[in-house]
Amino acid sequence: MFRQLAGASTLALILAGGAVAQDHDHDHDHDHGDVTLYRVFVGDHEKGQVTAFDLSEPDHRWTFPTTGQVKLYSVAGGAVVAAVQSDADTVQFIRSGISFHDHGDHRDIEVGDPAAIDASLTGPRPFHLVEHDGKVVLNYDNGGYAEILDGGALAEGKVEPVKFPQARAHHGFVAPLGGSWLSTVASDEKVEGDASVPRLGLQAFDAEGNPAGELATCTAIHGEAFSGAYLAAGCKEGVLTVKAGANGPEYKLLPYPEDLPQGVTTGTLLGSTGIQVFLGNYGPDGLVVLDPVDEPHYRYIKLPFRRVDFALDPAKPSTGYVLTEDGSLHRIDLLKAEIAASAKVTEPYSMDGHWNDPRPRIAMAGDEIVVTDPNAGLVRRISAESLEELGTVPVEGKPYNIAVTGGSGVTH
Repeated sequence: MFRQLAGASTLALILAGGAVAQDHDHDHDHDHGDVTLYRVFVGDHEKGQVTAFDLSEPDHRWTFPTTGQVKLYSVAGGAVVAAVQSDADTVQFIRSGISFHDHGDHRDIEVGDPAAIDASLTGPRPFHLVEHDGKVVLNYDNGGYAEILDGGALAEGKVEPVKFPQARAHHGFVAPLGGSWLSTVASDEKVEGDASVPRLGLQAFDAEGNPAGELATCTAIHGEAFSGAYLAAGCKEGVLTVKAGANGPEYKLLPYPEDLPQGVTTGTLLGSTGIQVFLGNYGPDGLVVLDPVDEPHYRYIKLPFRRVDFALDPAKPSTGYVLTEDGSLHRIDLLKAEIAASAKVTEPYSMDGHWNDPRPRIAMAGDEIVVTDPNAGLVRRISAESLEELGTVPVEGKPYNIAVTGGSGVTH
């Protein structure tokens, strides 16, 4: 049975990660306007460029040049969008122009124009970005270190990284958990050319990078997500779960059961913010719903075609969406581990070819799913309720990776 997370309201879920919002005292009545605003950020597949627009007023838009192709993350409670450019060894930041102020029974919303933050990060191949417990952490795959940013400072436009050393450069991640820092660990085995350095598992360290626990084996560890008390990561053997304990991190490997398709693994996990559950990939045409506590830990969902992209609905914690290469968008019921509804939303995009070929990406914007359609030069607005298209937003170039900030608040 999935654990319902205490205190998770719809508004809190929409405003997930709002720890950086600042309280301020004032007396007022609440007869002023409610505002709901979602701002969409789209990275181009070919040009170094991010286009931002308000979903409710798409002509209200901005363009930000970047060094290279970006993967976009909404961080610092949605106050900032991080543009990770792995092939350009750069991470740039854009203030979203939307911020919230927590008043307990409601939140105020402040809206301004988005603006690039002057300071950026540079380093050898930044890749995985993890945000948890008020920290934003970037792993440099060819650097042998990670950089840690304070989310609250980043929301104020301050980019002040603290370096976390690793024993060997590798494609991995670093994440805070309780009083520890968890880092993937690579072997010291020699590799030839561009071959990947073997990854062994996950280990706790102190803030200076000194070991603070034993290695938890998780061969070829990849992908990480938080849900409730747990961090989960995919491995060759199964999924490694970790929670904070009185004596440090407590690990538990959940082996893949024999009734799942064999010879494949999960390497990308998404964590729900309202119930303790993860949704992961499992082979090219499957998904797996993972309960970190109760059995069955795994429930498999066979897709009709290969998967292109998938996302969770922060406002409906038991709901996810997956786009398949035939151009169909499917609503996933995590409680039943089944496809609940499907609709065609784009032309087919084959998964044959290079992994980074331009294909659609999806994100949530309240009760809409926004879908980039690179070949059509559009962002498509899809109703989460009916899966019907509500409209399209032309975006110059080849719209590719996407991130959304915003939500609902009160103005005074």
